[in-house]
Parts: sequence; C-alpha cells; structure tokens
Amino acid sequence: MVAEEQSLLKDNHIVASDYGTLESRPASVACEERGEVPKWDEAVANGMVHTTYKRELIVLVKYTAPLYVTFLLQYSLTFASLFSAGNLGKDELAAVLLATMTANITGYAVYQGLSTSLDTLCAQAYGSGNKTLIGLHLQRMICFLMCITVPVIIIWLFSEQILTAIIPEPELAVLAGRYLRILTIGAPGYASFEAGKRFVQAQGNFTASTYVLLFCAPFNAILNYILVWHPKYGFGFSGAPTAVVITDWLMPLLLFLYVRFVDGYDCWGGFTRKAFHNWWPMIKLSLPGFVIVEAEFIAFELLTLLASYFDTAHLAAQSVLVTATSIAFQLPFALSIASSTRVANLLGATLEDSAKTAAYAGFIAAIFLGMVNLLFMISARSWFVLLLTQDPEVIAYVVSVMPVTALFQGFDAIASMGGGILRGQGRQHIGSYISIVAYYFLAIPISIVTAFVFKWELYGLWSGVAVALIFVAIIQTTIVLRTDWRKVVNDATARIEGA
Repeated sequence: MVAEEQSLLKDNHIVASDYGTLESRPASVACEERGEVPKWDEAVANGMVHTTYKRELIVLVKYTAPLYVTFLLQYSLTFASLFSAGNLGKDELAAVLLATMTANITGYAVYQGLSTSLDTLCAQAYGSGNKTLIGLHLQRMICFLMCITVPVIIIWLFSEQILTAIIPEPELAVLAGRYLRILTIGAPGYASFEAGKRFVQAQGNFTASTYVLLFCAPFNAILNYILVWHPKYGFGFSGAPTAVVITDWLMPLLLFLYVRFVDGYDCWGGFTRKAFHNWWPMIKLSLPGFVIVEAEFIAFELLTLLASYFDTAHLAAQSVLVTATSIAFQLPFALSIASSTRVANLLGATLEDSAKTAAYAGFIAAIFLGMVNLLFMISARSWFVLLLTQDPEVIAYVVSVMPVTALFQGFDAIASMGGGILRGQGRQHIGSYISIVAYYFLAIPISIVTAFVFKWELYGLWSGVAVALIFVAIIQTTIVLRTDWRKVVNDATARIEGA
C-alpha cells in the first residue's frame, strides 16, 4: 500500500521487494543491486514504482474486509432503535420508521454525501506525501458540516409540524417529531464521525472505524434496552433516540482517541486558521457526492411509498426486499471506497500507470462480488425473509421477487465501483449527472409504468431499478476505461498545490 510504502522512507530508501514491479533505470542500477531503490520522490520521478493486478487485488481485499464490517455495524445501529422502540407497539414502530426515513434524507445522507469529497482530497494528499494537508482538509470539512448542521437541526426541531402536513396520522407525526427533536443533539457528533472516517481511511487505515463500531454497536444495543425497557432507568419511546445521541457522540470521541494514541496523529498537523479559508474546491467536490447519495436515498423511499398503493403485504414485502438489497450493497460499496482510496493515493503520488491498474483490478473484484451477491440472494431468500416476518403472504411475495433483485447485483457492484473510481479521480460530478438521469428519468418512470400500467406490481417497481443500474454500470465503466490518466494526475497535482 502507498501508506506502507511511504513509511519505508525512515532511512531514506525503499526496499525493492515492497513493490509489485520495478522498472530499471540506469541511475538506479547500483541501488537495485543492493536490494534498494532511491527514496519515494526519486523513485516516482524515475518511473521506477509500478504495481500488478495481483498486488492491487490483495490490497483491495485487505481494505474491503474491515470496511464491510464497519458498514454492517453502522447499519445495525438503526435496527437497535427499530427493535427496542418497535416492540412498544405498532405506532411506535411506524414512528421510528418515519423518523429514520426523515433523518436519513434530511441529515445523515447529507453528511455522508458531502463528506465523500474527502475520499478525493485526503487520499490524494496522502499519496503526495503531504500528510498535514489531510488534517487541514478534515478541519475544513468539519467546519463545513457544522454550518450544514444548522438547517438540519431546524428541520428536525420543526419536523412534527412538517410531518403533520404530509401524513394523515397525526399521532405518528407527534412521536416521530419527538424522536427527531432528541436526535438533534447527536447530529454534530454523527457529522464529525463521517468526516473522521475519511481521515483515517485516506491513510490506508480501514480498521480504526471498525474497532470503534465493534464497541459502539453492542453498547448501543445495551443502551437501547436500558433506556427503553429497564424498569428503573428506562423511559420508553424517548429512550431510543437518546441511545442514538449518546452513540453518535461516542463514535467520534473514540475515533479521536484512536488517532491520538494509536495511529494517524502524524497527519493531523494541529489546528490552523487555514481551516476557515479556501472552501470552494472542497465544496465543488462535496456537492456532486451529496447529489449522488440523496438521489439514491430519495428514489428508494419513493419506491417504498409506491408499494403502499398496493396493499400492506406488498409494502411489507418491499421493506424486506429493500433491507436485503441494502445489506447486499454494503459489500460492493465497501469495495468501492477501498478502490477510491487506493486510486486517489496513487494519483496523488503521480503514479498514473499504477492508478490505472488499481482501477481495472477494482472492476475485476466488483464483478466477482456481484456474482457472490447474486448467488447468495437466490439461495438465501427462503430463510432470510423468515428473519423479518412470519406472514405467509409477505413471504410468498419476497421469495418470488428476490430473484429479480438478485439478477442486477452484478451491475450494482460495477456501478458502485465506477462511482468509487470517479471519486478517487476527483470527477464525482460526472457520477452526479449519471445518477440523476438513472433514477429520475429511468428508474422511477419505468417502475411506475411497469408496476401500475402493466400490473407487474413489485416486479415492476424493481424492473425500473434494474434498468437504472445497468445504465449506470455501462456509462461509468465506459468513462473510466476512456480516462486520460495523465490529465487526471495533473488535476490531482493542481488540487494538492492549490490547497
């Protein structure tokens, strides 16, 4: 990895065996005969540092495994609230679902989308060897997200009035509004953790956030029991969002302690007034990431809303299918983050050939993971649905429709990988245009026509998603394959120098 390779500069040399391949140059023959090559910058300048598909696939596996665990654990935090508050009654369950959907669209997805710019900025800075620039990017992003948090909190504080005007059940709006008002306290903590994750991941450290969540996920489950159900300390429905708030602040605190005392502090560089200036390059990369994440979130929520026009069984089945595809998506999404970081590291180090190899290796891995998800969803559909419902009608719908959702898993993985590579290149604006076209000019219209005009119902809803993902996979893959890697390297260099 780039991080490991650069760490070998302690003695001002690099061990040759730590690279995939080395291209010999006359000036470096003597060094190579001793099993060494000149330091990183000189090796880069001489074109001596290269990689292989095998090496890049090994790197991606090493990066992806802890990321996958991280995403699953973070995804589990929502289930803890659904389970603890949902068992109080059907109104409480519906209120948590409504509040969670609102929080995702108006807050969490916003933070996730905007902070993706650090996948480009921090990773390219680390690849260039400018470590303290990573800390500067983190400070700018946290300041930016704190500004964004102000309107997020305002929306959540007045969510009861907003939801009352949208949904017909006022009691659900009251409960969901209470949940979101409490959640406002944890919003800055969640935003800080999203930025902090990118800070450590850019350094090739994908285990830090995993360690944090290995503690926080079970702790959150215990908190939910204590604050919701414990006869002495529990206080019912309001205990569920309180547990979320505590966890939202605990995650960035533990991540900070990890960076300070374990690994990553050398990239901090200390607080600086520069954090309050030169935001525009970051914002230009943040906004497309925001558009991509929001487009997908809202599109799937609209599909769930459309499913409610059939009957309750169809809506329940749609919820199970969305849950299954969301869980399956975590693996290729983790792979795309790993690939994005790796490509950005190599571009920051001006290694265009190695970055190209890493990108192509990412597509190979994505195809493999897509096939794994396809086989898993087809084989596991009968028992997976039993984890979420015992209703025979819902089970029948899920078992019959899940093969359709399984068939586009390969395209989903490739589409995710294409988006990750574009982020690593700093060209996420392309992905934002593609996402808008895919979801709102293809997926939603096709889903409506096939579900309601052709009477395909759930099959129709998911057919629109399938067409959109095929479109995204083909377009993004074509764009990546046609990349002018020299230009992308020059753009990365200009981005670093202009920070």
